[in-house]
Amino acid sequence: MKFILSTLLLFFITIYNGPVNKPVAKVDLDKFSGKWYSLYSIPTMFDRGTRETTTTYTLNNDGYYNVITCAKKGDNDEVHTYKSKLFPEKEKDGEMKAQFIWPIKVDYWVIDLAPDYSYVVVGHPDHKFLFIMSRKPTMPTAEYEEIVAHCKAMGYAVEKLVSQQHKD
Repeated sequence: MKFILSTLLLFFITIYNGPVNKPVAKVDLDKFSGKWYSLYSIPTMFDRGTRETTTTYTLNNDGYYNVITCAKKGDNDEVHTYKSKLFPEKEKDGEMKAQFIWPIKVDYWVIDLAPDYSYVVVGHPDHKFLFIMSRKPTMPTAEYEEIVAHCKAMGYAVEKLVSQQHKD
């Protein structure tokens, strides 16, 4: 009986106090457009080993973004360019779908966004990746620490964050 009560108590504590990973309620698609510097990330298998990554989102007339990502790999200064698409979900503002290879789409959630669109945090419903991006190649330490604390509270493994090594 004690085991059952302990298990139920733990279950309810987890439900009510556990991290909530959800997208933001509102994203202005026009304000989201433009160039972003990926400052820190829990990288995907495609992003491992990259640095100085930038991503430019261009909203087209069909309602999705054409995306151009530029990054350097390793010690090489050659810039690699990748094209993809980003599809905002209708009536689910913070939820989007990224398409790197047709026809596969991946969940791409805006989980934190500065009111002035100076930074954005992109995550995944299953915590598979995390990107902290800014309109500038750096951000104040206090702002970064606040974002990281918020991401940790949402259940992201923030100890896996790596710097994209942007220079001022």
